[in-house]
Amino acid sequence: MNNKVSGKKLIGAKQTLKAIKNGTAAIVFVAEDADQKVTKPIVEACLQDNLEIVYISTIRELGKMCDIDVGAATACSVKEQ
Repeated sequence: MNNKVSGKKLIGAKQTLKAIKNGTAAIVFVAEDADQKVTKPIVEACLQDNLEIVYISTIRELGKMCDIDVGAATACSVKEQ
């Protein structure tokens, strides 16, 4: 896997969960060291909708993959329309 989230992406728990519920999320990225209160609803929604989850070691690493200067607990790539 490359070190960037390619294509259109949404960053953050609220945006990721919204994309999952709207059916626009393609792949979901979750930082393993993020607070489970934040990530658990997203992981559950992914399992329910049979979406691929890619686990990233740290919040900092996921932020870097999304080309932002801060960490990110979750992110997703958006389906092409």
